[in-house]
Amino acid sequence: MSAVRENNPVLTAIQAAHPVLADDLPPLQAVDVAELAAMDFKPRQPLLSPWLCSQDLAMVFAPRGVGKTHFGLAVAFAVATGGPFARWQAPAARKVLYLDGELPGAVIQQRLWMHCPDVDPAPGYLRIFTPDLVTEGRTLPDLSTYEGQAVIDAMIETDTALVVVDNLSAWARSGRENEAESWHPIADWLLSLRRRGIAVLLVHHAGKGGQQRGTSKREDLLDVVIGLSRPKDYDPQQGAVFVVEFSKARNLVGDQAESIELELVVADDRATWRCRTVEASTFERVVDLANEGLRPNDIALELDINKSSVSRHLNKARANGLIKADKAARS
Repeated sequence: MSAVRENNPVLTAIQAAHPVLADDLPPLQAVDVAELAAMDFKPRQPLLSPWLCSQDLAMVFAPRGVGKTHFGLAVAFAVATGGPFARWQAPAARKVLYLDGELPGAVIQQRLWMHCPDVDPAPGYLRIFTPDLVTEGRTLPDLSTYEGQAVIDAMIETDTALVVVDNLSAWARSGRENEAESWHPIADWLLSLRRRGIAVLLVHHAGKGGQQRGTSKREDLLDVVIGLSRPKDYDPQQGAVFVVEFSKARNLVGDQAESIELELVVADDRATWRCRTVEASTFERVVDLANEGLRPNDIALELDINKSSVSRHLNKARANGLIKADKAARS
């Protein structure tokens, strides 16, 4: 029995994950600034440039059905293959662990096939766990508990660069989302991964107010927070179209943090992404509505934007000869 315990990585991880008494640990110590400056910390490496680096703790959130999992899988494939996603680029292939907490096995297979780029990830560079892999008598690990964290830790290889948790509600089921204290065990686990040089992308639901669901204390710890939302004039026939907005991004400056619109285009069961800035998307919508005969006030109401923005776009469109009959009244 002792030999079984010694060779059981999950049991070993669980034992290591349990908090120990403070008396059993060496005391925490501050160091002199010169000593800190001389320390050899592991350098941060870009994973999906410019917004995701090693050790980053990130979150993408959206209402149900907008495209969170599509976004998460696209990030995972880009990092695992050293490829592009939208206007972002992974400089090199790095290992990814994708934790799916909701989809049936057949559905995640279909999604993976859809998003797989022309070049497959090298063996072991994109590893997946999904609920249909839970063996009889076991339950999906709960990241709100030390035991659940230990089970997942046993899946994370030493050279893993990114862990994607899709989604937070499925993987952290204990406690209450709105209580800050319920977040503490998960925050401690995330920080332990950061110390190991691992980045984490949390996929999460949006609440009724449009922000990430639950306690706002989550965002204090995070380096990157991305919100996905439908365009103002969204038509369900458009499929997966959403605006990507960085509400927090410590790595981004200037135009890098500009909101963009992504459209998922599926042909022959394979996915490609169309990307444009929100500014360009809004300009095209203003032109289309003007050519349909809508007045500036009506365009502003339709797109939920300021009338001054409509006027600016119309002036640009007229200067480029894009208003066919100039039906939009000047006002």
